[in-house]
Amino acid sequence: MKFNGSKLFNFSLAGLMTLSASCKTHKSESVQSNDKPNIVIIVPDDLGWADVGYHGSFIKTPNIDKLAETGIRLTHHYAMPTCTPTRVSLMTGLYPSRYGVLAPAYGEVIDLGDPTMASILGDNGYFTAIDGKWHMGSPPYTPMKYGFQSSYGYFDGQIDPYTHEYKTGRKSWQRNDKLLDEEGHATDLITKEAIRIINEKHDKPFFLYVTFSVPHYPLDEPKVWTSIYDGYSIYPSRKWFAASVTHMDAGIGKIIDALDKSGQRDNTLVLFTSDNGGQFSWYSATEYHGKYADKPHKVLGNNYPLFGWKGDVYEGGTRVPAIVNWPGHLKPGVVDVPIHVSDWLPTLCNLTGSEKSLQSIKKRDGQNVWPYLTGEKSVNTKRTMYWKTGQGIAVREGDWKLVVNRKTNKAELYDLATDFRETNDLSKANPEITKHLLELMEGFQKGDRIKSKQ
Repeated sequence: MKFNGSKLFNFSLAGLMTLSASCKTHKSESVQSNDKPNIVIIVPDDLGWADVGYHGSFIKTPNIDKLAETGIRLTHHYAMPTCTPTRVSLMTGLYPSRYGVLAPAYGEVIDLGDPTMASILGDNGYFTAIDGKWHMGSPPYTPMKYGFQSSYGYFDGQIDPYTHEYKTGRKSWQRNDKLLDEEGHATDLITKEAIRIINEKHDKPFFLYVTFSVPHYPLDEPKVWTSIYDGYSIYPSRKWFAASVTHMDAGIGKIIDALDKSGQRDNTLVLFTSDNGGQFSWYSATEYHGKYADKPHKVLGNNYPLFGWKGDVYEGGTRVPAIVNWPGHLKPGVVDVPIHVSDWLPTLCNLTGSEKSLQSIKKRDGQNVWPYLTGEKSVNTKRTMYWKTGQGIAVREGDWKLVVNRKTNKAELYDLATDFRETNDLSKANPEITKHLLELMEGFQKGDRIKSKQ
């Protein structure tokens, strides 16, 4: 049995992992080009499986929980193990290794001129805005080069929440791809910008990509949020983490409230998903001008009951909290069909009548999962998925998952239907399945770029 440090926290396994039948929904007319919905995608940074209330966490997330209660909970939603790869996959519908992206990356990450979710939706009548973390390239490879008509937030992967500087001291905060100085906590500023976009007068539907900086380290939260957890016997850094999540949750509540008050909620699809599993810890005596030298982040996220952390191709690194919510169009419930972050580009293109634009993507890895969200389909036994990092590779087909350590070439086989914690390696007992998945893995790798953009 592998040890997962997050077992130190007490959660209800039944509450976390109970899977319901796929939900039935109304047949939505929103796919018609004359009734395109607004799209809001909300992405927290490093939010673990067990870091939300609706998964049994002590962390207070009432607004996220309400989205879960009134929307569809995606119990097998997968991202990549780290931030840049997930964001590239979301925007392009491709596995990030197609671009040679295996880890956080800078420079030209997505080839200039390649279609993205922003450029495709923009070409099909949407106003497109990013609000928060970019991390899919550094200047001059900035959001407005890739289809966003409005750009606000920061370019880099990690910023101090108050100075908005990268760990090296480099300035990163920007509006419309130009650096600026601005006071305030990043969570509050990102929330304020999202509300501004929503409240603007639009003569077309909008795509708003809200990418919070928290709960990624370094964490620095006002007392109004940390005091909520004063009575908990937890590591100080876990307290900061919890406070940052609750702070973000309040911002999400304000965003939903703005949609309600502006009369746009019923015509707005909201997708909420973490970019990867939670990170265990962090410490640096020199980064951010040494500001956190006396504030070690000994405990951060919690992925229990999944095994592994951010950076791992195990479930704890890739299986993340996710919700899709659209009042009146998607009936509340649970979908336990495997869904990959790359699926959202073809799914949203189908929803918005933008399918023809997908033809410009020669080899798309994502699939249209709308039929599973509507209940038209409930089972996908042969769905395949692929993850690749500098340390590991994994493939999933149906309930079988193969993990390969790239340093040792050791292969591990797991039956996720009976062993979602990946504790029982079945590779020796099932040599034919192992061989088949290794061949599948090799096939996926043939489509990867050899040179990595790490």
